[in-house]
Amino acid sequence: MFMQFQTDDIIKTALNEDINYIDVTTDLLVDENAVSTAKYVSKDEGVLCGIDIAMRVFTLIDPETKFEILIHDGERVKKGDIIARITGKTRVLLKGERTALNLVQHMSGIATATNKLVQLTEGTKASIADTRKTLPGLRAIQKYAVTVGGGRNHRYNLSDCVMLKDTHLDAYGSITNAVKALREKLGHTVKIEVEVGTLEELKEALETGVEIIMLDNMSCELMAEAVRIADGRAKLEASGNVSEQTVRAIAQTGVDIISVGAITHSVKAFDISMKIEK
Repeated sequence: MFMQFQTDDIIKTALNEDINYIDVTTDLLVDENAVSTAKYVSKDEGVLCGIDIAMRVFTLIDPETKFEILIHDGERVKKGDIIARITGKTRVLLKGERTALNLVQHMSGIATATNKLVQLTEGTKASIADTRKTLPGLRAIQKYAVTVGGGRNHRYNLSDCVMLKDTHLDAYGSITNAVKALREKLGHTVKIEVEVGTLEELKEALETGVEIIMLDNMSCELMAEAVRIADGRAKLEASGNVSEQTVRAIAQTGVDIISVGAITHSVKAFDISMKIEK
């Protein structure tokens, strides 16, 4: 779950970007004392996420704004569902409309895309996880949206876990030497993950006793063999070429985790509209 100060910072940045110092249309057209009620309507089908954040946009502009949430994060919505109602100064509703919709549409898109992959892997041991391929400044809410969709979070940032990728190994020399050097300096609470591209590299990583091994762009046949070789000695994470078409076959290899960058970096926005009641 996100912290309020994190989302408030995101909202304030977005509002400053969108409004600057005046909304020339709204401020010059609408009476400052006018009050309206608006409703949020779903125009798509999937998993809702970010509705509390969307409502926070309006109460940050004006704390007197009132709202009622009818469908909550994690619940399924279908086309035509009324998600929430907001009552407040008309100027506030109009000024906050785009920022609020941008956030809830993006987060609901992530939750929906994640949930599709989760459903496709039901009955296997694999969990769907995100990556650090998030939009700058939005990581907290994007990773929250993944969990709302039924997925899990990979490391939040570079401080959470050691991940030896091919670039690190190319620079240092070998898996064994790199892990040994890290063990001498690493705090006892931090795990090590190693990226491998071949079964020979997998066997070397297993010998070092690392906790997690990423199978990078391996075929399903190779991943199944990797699961057999590892035999539970390390968590195995599949990465690369994951889609709705391939995720089931990947999960059936027996891997523990399937990490997917697309659910945060290139997800389709969920269609929601705000309608002011006349």
